[in-house]
Amino acid sequence: MLVFSNEKLVFLSVPKTGTTAYEAALAPRAAIVVRHPPELKHAPVFRYNRFFRPAIEKFMGEGFDVLAVMREPLDWLGSWYRYRQRPGQEQACNSTHGISFDTFVTEYMKGKRATYAQVGSQTKFLEPQRNGTAVTHLFRYEDQDGLRRFLSDRLQVEIDTQRMNSSPTMALTLDPEIEQRYRRKFAVEYQLYDGIAENGAFAPLANGVLPPHH
Repeated sequence: MLVFSNEKLVFLSVPKTGTTAYEAALAPRAAIVVRHPPELKHAPVFRYNRFFRPAIEKFMGEGFDVLAVMREPLDWLGSWYRYRQRPGQEQACNSTHGISFDTFVTEYMKGKRATYAQVGSQTKFLEPQRNGTAVTHLFRYEDQDGLRRFLSDRLQVEIDTQRMNSSPTMALTLDPEIEQRYRRKFAVEYQLYDGIAENGAFAPLANGVLPPHH
C-alpha cells in the first residue's frame, strides 16, 4: 500500500495485480509505504478503513482518493495457481504442485476450500464500507498504459516499472464445463470487472453485493 499525502491518493495493493512493481517505482515519492507484513501490505478496503484511514485523515486531512487494480477473474486465479507452483514450494502446505488447474478452480468454488485454493476474492477486497469508504479509481490489470497515465498525471512523475514477484510462465487450460460453472458462481466478479472504464471510472456493485460463498 502506498499513501501520497500531497496528492491525496492511497494506492491499495490487490494481490496478483502487479502492484509490487509500482511500489518499487513509487516508494521514494510516497509519504507512507507499507511493505510488511502481507496482511497490511495487501490491506483490503475494510482493513484500510479500520486501521489506516483514521490516522491518515487525522494527520494528513480528509478527501483522499483510493486507487486499486483488478485482474480478469480467471486470469487472477491462474496467477495464484502458477505462483504456488514456483520452484522450492513443492512441500509447502499451499503448493499446487501435482494439482491440475481444473482441480484448483473446482476446489476454489467450494464453500470450504483446501489450503492451496484459499486465495480470497477481488470483490471482497474491494468491498465498499458502510461509512462510505470505497475505491474511487479502479483500473484493469490489463490496462497498464491507462494506470501509468493516471499515476503520472496525478503524481507529476515519470513511471518506469520492472516485473517483480511474478508467477512462473506456463500455459493453462480449463475444462469448458468448469469454466461455465465458475462464471455462473462468480458472476459478480465479472460484473465489477466488466464495468471498469479506461479512465479508471467503474460501475460499483449495488449495495456491495458479494458472491454467495462470502
